[in-house]
Amino acid sequence: MERARRLAITRTITCLLAGAAAVSSCTRTRAAPGGPPPPDGGEVVIACGAAEEWCAATTRAFTARTGIGSRFVRLSSGEAVARIRFGRDAPEFDVWHGGPADGYAAADRYGLLANYRSPNAAAIPAEYKDPDGTWTGVYLGVLGFCSNTAVLAAKGLVPPRSWAELLHPALRQNVGIAHPATSGTAYTALWTQVARHGGDVAAALRYMRALHPNVLQYSKSGGAPAQQVAFGEVGVSVVFSHDCVATREQGYTHLRVTFPREGTGYEVGGIALIKGARNPVSARRYVDWALTPQAQEVGQSVGSYQVPTHPAARRFGMTVILSSVTLVDYDTVAAGARKTELTRRFDAEVGKAPKP
Repeated sequence: MERARRLAITRTITCLLAGAAAVSSCTRTRAAPGGPPPPDGGEVVIACGAAEEWCAATTRAFTARTGIGSRFVRLSSGEAVARIRFGRDAPEFDVWHGGPADGYAAADRYGLLANYRSPNAAAIPAEYKDPDGTWTGVYLGVLGFCSNTAVLAAKGLVPPRSWAELLHPALRQNVGIAHPATSGTAYTALWTQVARHGGDVAAALRYMRALHPNVLQYSKSGGAPAQQVAFGEVGVSVVFSHDCVATREQGYTHLRVTFPREGTGYEVGGIALIKGARNPVSARRYVDWALTPQAQEVGQSVGSYQVPTHPAARRFGMTVILSSVTLVDYDTVAAGARKTELTRRFDAEVGKAPKP
């Protein structure tokens, strides 16, 4: 009884605080009246790591399909791990959906995720899911450069096509990137440096220190740099390419996506059941649904052009063609295992360093 009371208070405070900052970040979709009684408490509560529009469209579609109410809070990867870890004795979330799988691997090391092997996971290729069934991939996002062609042209530059070009002196304080401690996108960028340097962490951090003078600021959210470059605050940002495409679709036609020729990293956006979920039956229903082709097509209908992991899901024209991009050997398990260590080192050795 005490656990339930604390959970109810936590959820109420969560929505009130979210409402003070951004009403849409804590959104409830109620089930339609009538029909069979819903399982559990009649809803599923989601920590959602994708874009706000994606989260809202996906939860609405789930409720329309199943009749189970849904509520989400939009959180970056680092925030999600911290919130789930903080509430492990009385979880406020039933499901974590969206955001890079290395965050899920890190959460699993803390014992925060429940093992659930959905029957629908059988259709997802093995490279996009945890072999123990802790998490399953629902989409892929490829890391790239999002350039403001007007800003770069004024500096005599063209959109970069290599990691080395981001170090150009003319880009001083003109690169947008998030902080890897809070952003899964930025951690993907950091681990990409580890991967392309053959696992050499020291070399990866040397590259990030060399990039540091060119970074305007380290934002909290991985999608924020796409807005920075759209508004002309920076000339180029390091984001998942679908975030740049979505921003360009909003009317910022001067944006251009390029990929580094040396190789780039990618995210496998995951989904997992939270250990101790208050609504485990509804949560499993949600996970099952999220692994269907129909569910994976919802995001593309609202301008989120990630690559679906289900082979039968439709790909829209704005979705990146994986065969056209050079990808690094991105080890999600290793990235997750070293996330705490690397983000602490980044903060101490790079993020807090003075800019010459």
